[in-house]
Amino acid sequence: MGDGKQSRNEEFQSFMVGRWPRLMRTAFLLTGEQHAAEDLVQSTLEQVYVAWRRVGAADDPEAYVRRVMINAHARRHRRRLREFLAPRDDSGLVREVADTGDRIAQADDRGALLTALAQLPARQREAVVLRYWEDLTETQTAEAMGCSIGTVKSNAAKGIAKLRAIPGLAETVTHGGRK
Repeated sequence: MGDGKQSRNEEFQSFMVGRWPRLMRTAFLLTGEQHAAEDLVQSTLEQVYVAWRRVGAADDPEAYVRRVMINAHARRHRRRLREFLAPRDDSGLVREVADTGDRIAQADDRGALLTALAQLPARQREAVVLRYWEDLTETQTAEAMGCSIGTVKSNAAKGIAKLRAIPGLAETVTHGGRK
């Protein structure tokens, strides 16, 4: 009996360690603050750990966890907690280390992009982050956001259009027509 629990703990730990950087990047893009992102990922993983038997047996545990994180973020947003996507100083941005394939790291003006993302409504920001930075398909994004594919398309298109309308930012925004 103890061996089963230990193996589940090891399986969860392996999952968590392997996904932590990507979950943190997504959470940072959603919340805009290093500490808020850490809180979001930790609270998400707490929920997932409690249900790990069910989560670990899911067809796509990572998608399940992403959905839990999006739901947790949406609950916080509905409670009207203030979010600052671009900290007043660059300390949060300097500490965040992007992986080599991270499109944000390739942006000429990261601060301007984060500030622009902060101006988007929460659902548009979620759609843009999941589609263009997490590189999820429309179907995966719809599942993570708990909405239809049409809603994803609409929110992503509106969000990208708002980002493109910002002078000087258009070159850093991923162009449409994906997946």
